Amino acid sequence: MRRTVRTVTALAIAATLATAGTLTSVASSDNSAEHLTGWAIAPQKPVTPQTDEQDAYNQAHGRPLPAPELLQPTLDASLANYRAKPKNSLHGDYECGASDVLADLSKRWIKEFEKRYPKVHIAVNPPYAGSLGALELIKGNLDCAFVSRELKPTDIQGFHDAFGYDPLSIPISGGSYRHYGFLDSVGFIVNKDNPIDKLSFAQLDAALSTTRNRGGAAAKTWGDLGATGEWADKPIHIVGIQPWNGFEEFVRQRVLNSDGKRGEWRPGAASSSTAADPNVHWEKTVFNIAKDVKDDPYAIGYTGMAYVDQPVKVLSLSRDANGPAYAPTYENVASAAYPLSRLTYLNVNKRPGKQLDPVMEELTRFILSKQGQETVGGQQAFLPLRSDQATASLKALDNAP
Repeated sequence: MRRTVRTVTALAIAATLATAGTLTSVASSDNSAEHLTGWAIAPQKPVTPQTDEQDAYNQAHGRPLPAPELLQPTLDASLANYRAKPKNSLHGDYECGASDVLADLSKRWIKEFEKRYPKVHIAVNPPYAGSLGALELIKGNLDCAFVSRELKPTDIQGFHDAFGYDPLSIPISGGSYRHYGFLDSVGFIVNKDNPIDKLSFAQLDAALSTTRNRGGAAAKTWGDLGATGEWADKPIHIVGIQPWNGFEEFVRQRVLNSDGKRGEWRPGAASSSTAADPNVHWEKTVFNIAKDVKDDPYAIGYTGMAYVDQPVKVLSLSRDANGPAYAPTYENVASAAYPLSRLTYLNVNKRPGKQLDPVMEELTRFILSKQGQETVGGQQAFLPLRSDQATASLKALDNAP
């Protein structure tokens, strides 16, 4: 699917968000590439897939909140205060869906919103699952869907087939740093003996994709990515996740997509393609990626920070070849300086040329305000937006067709 869609516009906003303002507490930090490329992390305790019983509980009640990180971000003082309308100016009954990990946070937002507008009632009922919420939005059964990832291409296409236009998808909070299941940030990892410390998105695209939307020749050896000496002629072994997957789609949209063109992966061994690349291995899930990279000196893979459970090197990344590279430290993820920090989304049905439902619009504005992001910080699972991120989301809301 190569057409430029409105939800992808929200993802283009995400590219801007990745370079947003930093935390007050790190204002004096030196975030240059030279000082961050040697960053290392102790392996996390291994996590295991959810059981059927856990999945059933999560859909019925929402996923239990994780223990908070020891560090907590400072709320960006530049976030705009919410300016409420007269309390009786909004009214109505609404129904929204939510991912299991957003069931709690969405209800916290709505509780604060309804305090300001007592004639508005918004229900967020089970089952809690982002994929189900997206489908119910397509069916016209929901007024909004809180989804803890980018929408699937099939979700976007299904919505477009039903309505003739795409859903409006607005980033409303950061993901988490490394909480399992709570939209953890994504890192690129290599074997601990690999001499490479940092890569740009263009270099990653050259190694990972067949489309190379960021330009340049294909990178097949580690020398193509800057390694010298005995590493220069060694093959790059790609370890990824078989499409479709939330991690895979996120990396594709952030790294392989460019200039409105959708990127395509080099075909992996798990592909049905007869032209599968022997240097590309696809796992069905994210759980074994770190082990695969630990066991292969020439491997590079991407994984959620919650799944770095092996002694591997986590790379610093730069959006531009000449720009600073950032390691996925808590500080850099919370400040959105790290370019693979993640976002949650509010998805609504806005007909082009028509005003968005006033309650849905005002709910979005509240969530993006200082008070709305205080709610995020108070939960201590997801990360509040920086002011530049909130501004970008408000601009997307205001400029929606």
